[in-house]
Amino acid sequence: MSLSIRNQIPGTVTSVTPGEVMAAVKVRLNGGQDITAAITVDAVKALGISEGSSVRALVKSTEVALATGPVEGVSIRNQIPGTVTDVTTGGAMAGVKVNVEGGELTAAITKDAVTDLGLSSGSSVVALIKSTEISLANA
Repeated sequence: MSLSIRNQIPGTVTSVTPGEVMAAVKVRLNGGQDITAAITVDAVKALGISEGSSVRALVKSTEVALATGPVEGVSIRNQIPGTVTDVTTGGAMAGVKVNVEGGELTAAITKDAVTDLGLSSGSSVVALIKSTEISLANA
């Protein structure tokens, strides 16, 4: 199956904490970063996800926010450091490619945000992703 989601980073499940409807699945990405995905318990069962499972973390580029450093005082726990490798701007929006350990992320952010943050190739950034915006697929 082909997907339009370009952000696909491999990793290994380190824990699954099920709730009544949703589960918190912790994943260690191949680059060593730990992330949490909030997916349905039904999806955990259907995909056969358990500790040690190889997965791909999938994130739409519109769900990746960027900061110029770690952010405190927010509920977003998935904060992945990286370096900007490319910035492509259009009329209102921009695509920012970020090299992270173990892969690459693309963030679709406003052109104004690129300017305000002073982003260019070589800029250090932190990709911020809510756990509810991470999908998992079998690797």
